[in-house]
Amino acid sequence: MKILSIQGNGALSDREKTLFLCSKHTPFECYEHVFRWVESLSEEDCIMCFNSTEMEAEVLKALLVRHIPVVLFVMNRFKDRNNIQIRKALNENRMLIIELRRDEPKGKGTTPRLRNLFVLGMAQHIVCGYINKNGSIFPILAGKKNVTYLFDRITNFTAEQEIKPYRWTVAEDKTLLRMFYNDMGIHEIKKEIKRPYSTIRQRIRAITLPDDVLKGREFEDYVLELFDVRNKAKNGFLLKEWRSDKTLGEVCPKSNQHPDFEFEYQSKCFAVECKWRSSIPQDMEKELFPTKKIAIYKEFAEERKIPVIIALGIGGEPCEPESLYLIPLDEVHTILNKEKGLTQFLRPSIDGMFSIDEFVKP
Repeated sequence: MKILSIQGNGALSDREKTLFLCSKHTPFECYEHVFRWVESLSEEDCIMCFNSTEMEAEVLKALLVRHIPVVLFVMNRFKDRNNIQIRKALNENRMLIIELRRDEPKGKGTTPRLRNLFVLGMAQHIVCGYINKNGSIFPILAGKKNVTYLFDRITNFTAEQEIKPYRWTVAEDKTLLRMFYNDMGIHEIKKEIKRPYSTIRQRIRAITLPDDVLKGREFEDYVLELFDVRNKAKNGFLLKEWRSDKTLGEVCPKSNQHPDFEFEYQSKCFAVECKWRSSIPQDMEKELFPTKKIAIYKEFAEERKIPVIIALGIGGEPCEPESLYLIPLDEVHTILNKEKGLTQFLRPSIDGMFSIDEFVKP
């Protein structure tokens, strides 16, 4: 494990630091204890943490909102550039982001374990939230004397209870949405709305876009920006159709199955289907090019007599992928049959504006 890059206030690395560790799948019964520790901190403290699990992400938000100096460790590439609280903390010099990269060959240990071992050496103190004794964190803490456990046994905790269960009001929903989209975190929302963490999490999931839908929409926004449709006089692209995924349960219009975009360029028309994945799936036919979906796209292309191109983003974030592939629909079979590799459709630039030659043959 080695440091790839740093961003933010480098002076924080010279301060006395406390590393917060927490296992995955932290029960909601533990949240009260973890955030009680967060509330005990001051701006004189400096906390090192990760952002790879739900609990870690919530603790990070709580630290940033309370203006506690933070050293955040991320793997390979910092992906949360649009987080309001992170941008604010960086601007105010109370945050340092250290990007790590694994340099050991695969098979020499799992990445989380190697990361934890690397970061442990930088901490003067270690504070542990919920620690799964069957996980990767517990064994590497054995014998260390600078470790504080916020609690030992989850079985001693009782589930949160609504003091007076009642329906969510419009005012509560407005408050929740405002705080959620300002990246305030579940702890600040609880302090404002005074409902259990579990209830707040359920409400967030009920009234916000599902994660997969949100990521799909973010990638569509990214692709659309590369067409620069606001400047038609310069680039010539006219957006004729942008289909949204409207559903009521399992009921949806047939148009949902069609490609996301239709464009026109000097009487030349074409369609674009957008897909983003965090990594290239092992089973591309199942995950990227399912037979039924490809058949629907082909039927659409034949009926409209226009080409269909699949814009595939891989890695990074949907709004900023690491790689972008433009795959003509009639070339999908060559990828699945391994006649051509995916890299043959890799776009050299991820942020250069599109040209018509990339979508319609001369």
